[in-house]
Amino acid sequence: MSWRDRVRAIRLDTTPLRESRDYRLLLVAGSVFYLGAMVAYVAVPYQVYDLTGSNFAVGAIGLVELVPLVVFGLYGGALADHVDRRRLLVGTGLAQVVLVGVLAANAFRDEPSVALVFVVAALLVSAGALQRPSRESLEPRTVRHEQIPAASALSSFGMQAGLLVGPGLSGLLIATVGVGWCFVVDVVAIAVACCLYAAMRPYPHTAETTPPSLAGIGEGLRYAVSRRDLLGTYLVDVAAMLLAIPVVLFPALAQEVFARPELLGLLYSAETVGAVLATLTSGWTARVHHHGRAIVLAAATYGGFIALAGLAPSIWVAMGFLVMSGAADTVSGIFRVTVWNQTIPEHVRGRLAGIEMLSYSLGPLGGQSRAGLVADAWSVRGAVVSGGVACVAGVALTATALRDFWSYDSRTDPHAVAERAERAARAERAAWSATTTAG
Repeated sequence: MSWRDRVRAIRLDTTPLRESRDYRLLLVAGSVFYLGAMVAYVAVPYQVYDLTGSNFAVGAIGLVELVPLVVFGLYGGALADHVDRRRLLVGTGLAQVVLVGVLAANAFRDEPSVALVFVVAALLVSAGALQRPSRESLEPRTVRHEQIPAASALSSFGMQAGLLVGPGLSGLLIATVGVGWCFVVDVVAIAVACCLYAAMRPYPHTAETTPPSLAGIGEGLRYAVSRRDLLGTYLVDVAAMLLAIPVVLFPALAQEVFARPELLGLLYSAETVGAVLATLTSGWTARVHHHGRAIVLAAATYGGFIALAGLAPSIWVAMGFLVMSGAADTVSGIFRVTVWNQTIPEHVRGRLAGIEMLSYSLGPLGGQSRAGLVADAWSVRGAVVSGGVACVAGVALTATALRDFWSYDSRTDPHAVAERAERAARAERAAWSATTTAG
C-alpha cells in the first residue's frame, strides 16, 4: 500500500457531506450553534463573577441548571418521538434567541441583574435540553446506515471547532467591546442555525407515535437498561467523566504545580487539539466492527493519559498527555454515537437521545466536584492521578460485568442487523413510491 493509500485510509471521511444535503444543513447548523453557545458559555460565568466577585455564585450556575437538564432532557426525548423534530429544532431555537437576547439587553444595562442571569440560564438549559434529542435523533435519518460512523466523526469535528474558537472569541469580545456583545454573537448564531434547520426537508415518523408521558419516558428508560450494549456505552462514559475529568483543576495545575499560570489557556485547549487530530484521522473507524471493545479501550486509554498528565514533570509534558487523552476520548465518543445511531429503533430514538444527553452531561458535573474535593483533601496531583487510575478500573469493571457490551459486533448484533434491514426496506418503499408517482 502506497503512502497516499494509507493517508486516504485514515483521513476524515467526508462522504456524508457530499451525499446528503440535509446532513450538510444539520452539520453546519449544529457547528454554528455550538460556536455561539461556547461564546456565551464563557461570558455567563465571567459576568456573574464580575458582578458578584463570588466563586460560589459562579458555581451556583451549574446548580440551577441541573434539575432543568434532567427534567427537560427526558421530556425532550419523549417529545422528539412524537412531534415533527425539525419544527421542534426551530421552535426551541427561536426560544433561545429570545432568551439570549434578554441576556444581551441585561448586559448592556448600567446595572445588570444577577438574578435575571440565573433565571435565564435555567430557562436556556431547559430549551436546549428540549432541543438536543431532536437534533441527535435526526442525524441518522439524513445519511446512509453505513455512513453513520463518518457522520458521527464530522459532527464531532464541528463541535470541536466551536470548542477551539468560541472561548477565544469570547475573551476577545469581553476585552474589547464588553460581555454584552458575546450574547449578540450567540443570538446571531442561533438565528442562523434556525434558518438552516428550517431549510431541511420534513422527516415524518415512520411508526405510530404517542404523546409524551411519564409512561413513555419510563418505556425509554426500560429499553435502555434492558440492552446491555447500550448500558455499557452510558456507564463507560459516566465512569470516565465522573472519575477522571480534570478541567476544574487546570488553574491549580498551572499556578501551584507547574508555576506557569500564563500557560493556563493552553491547558484548556490541549484536549480539544487532540480531539481535532483524532477526528481528522478517523477514517479507520469505519473498518472497526467490535465497537464495544473500541469504546472500552479508548476510554481506558483516556484515563491512563489523564493519570500520566498528573505525574508529568513539566506543564509541556502534561499538555502532551492531555492532547492524547482528548484524542482517546473522541475515539470513544465516535463509537458510542455509532452504536446509538446504528441500533436504536426510530420509535424510541428521541427518548434514548435524551438519556444519552444525561449520560454525557451529568458525569462532568459530578466529576468537577469529585476532583475539587479530592484536591482539597489530598493534593492536586493526587486528584488527577487517582482520577485517571479510577477511570481505568471503572471502565475495566464495566467491560467485565457487561460481557454483551464487550463482545458487541455491528455485523452480527441483532439490533444492528434489524435496524439495517428496516432502513433498507424504508429506502425501497421510498424508491417504489417515487417510481409510482413519476409513472
